[in-house]
Amino acid sequence: MADNEKNSGKKPNGLVSFGKKTAKFVKDCKGEIKKIVWPTPKAVFKNTGVVLATIIVLGLFVFLLDTAFMNLLGLVMNVAA
Repeated sequence: MADNEKNSGKKPNGLVSFGKKTAKFVKDCKGEIKKIVWPTPKAVFKNTGVVLATIIVLGLFVFLLDTAFMNLLGLVMNVAA
């Protein structure tokens, strides 16, 4: 009877196929999570310091550009008036 079902061209139940694919996905995810190498707390603090320093430097750069352009615009507007 199993041979007859294979030859009849019936598709497998969609729900069963979905369940198998979902189980394989979860199994693969667990395998990938085991491969993750988490950074040490020391590395996290170091990287946080680098990010904060970069933000401060870029913030100061944007502030200086904004101040310079506002002063330049003020000069141009005074000359035009």
